[in-house]
Amino acid sequence: MHFSHCSLTLRSLALISALTVGCVMPAQVPSNQPPSNQPPSNAAPPPAPSSAPSAGPAAPPQSHTPQQQQPQTQQQQPQQPGAQQAAPTPEQLATVPTIKARVNEVNLIFTVTDKHGNFIKNLQQSDFALLDDRKPPQQVRQFSQQTNLPLRVGLIIDASSSIRLRFKFEQDAASDFISQVLRPQTDKAFVTGFEQKTHLLHDFTNDSDALGTAIHKLQPAGGTALFDAIFTACRDQLLPVRAEGSLRKAIVVISDGDDNMSRVYQEDAVKMCQRAETLVYAISTNTGPDRDRGDEILQSMALATGGRAFYPKRIEDMPNDFHSIEEELRSQYSLVYVPTDFKADGSFRPIYLTTTDRRYQVRASKGYFTASE
Repeated sequence: MHFSHCSLTLRSLALISALTVGCVMPAQVPSNQPPSNQPPSNAAPPPAPSSAPSAGPAAPPQSHTPQQQQPQTQQQQPQQPGAQQAAPTPEQLATVPTIKARVNEVNLIFTVTDKHGNFIKNLQQSDFALLDDRKPPQQVRQFSQQTNLPLRVGLIIDASSSIRLRFKFEQDAASDFISQVLRPQTDKAFVTGFEQKTHLLHDFTNDSDALGTAIHKLQPAGGTALFDAIFTACRDQLLPVRAEGSLRKAIVVISDGDDNMSRVYQEDAVKMCQRAETLVYAISTNTGPDRDRGDEILQSMALATGGRAFYPKRIEDMPNDFHSIEEELRSQYSLVYVPTDFKADGSFRPIYLTTTDRRYQVRASKGYFTASE
């Protein structure tokens, strides 16, 4: 979680027990049991890296964007564009770092919509009720509507054989999205492509032309390792991101959701997104009349992180979904609070956020991992 040094008085949360709004269900502590969609036992493990082109009252759930914090600049060895990124091993899963903080504050990012999906702005702190680990927060320090935060966005594109027929249009729509959403003065993005392997096509940059060129270098081929790609992008690109002040972190996944080659489970990928305080937005490439298993996977991952999944009926509708993602990233609330009975033990703390107005729905992360001391 990221933290700030602002102060705000906490109002009573007695209204929580009377709430009946079904906005965000209480998150449950993830079980240690792997999800049902396990990788096939005969899936070929990705090889080692090589040079291959190809969050008183209430508070809003989390998108865990970094809040005001002293600069923590970390020098990373830049990765070569097009370099294949290694899929995580079980040993690596056990040693993934959690974001450290000097103060036990949570910055919860959330979105409020009506039943038609329209964004609701100008709400007040008293309009929400929050439970963190099934307890009201100890103190709310800041509540604000944030519309122009700097963005750190990752575009993750499925380049497996299953999307070959519609791939060119997806590339064009993704490139247009980057051009429209990226503000060179404040925003940065990276591009990752995947089939059975994950390729970093271009690391963080504010150059939309360079990102567009990288997107169009992708060629569809092979199987689908969706979970590996999301895990790797959050671990390698988004988890290390630190900044002075606030910013928004998100990944946009373009895929049919049908994973058949990953070495990690869906649960592992979701946990890594939560550790990296990253929203997942997904655009399904399935254009059939009914949702399939892959669509449900995309929906599940998006909801767990406070993002959203889109299901265009025609591939030509994809630009509209990209526009909705851009609008949502600029139309969110932030609530910074101190959790009750907080322990820095690396545990998962579920979040339940709701609004007092039955007409509205709240979308936020279902929880977060604390830092281990």
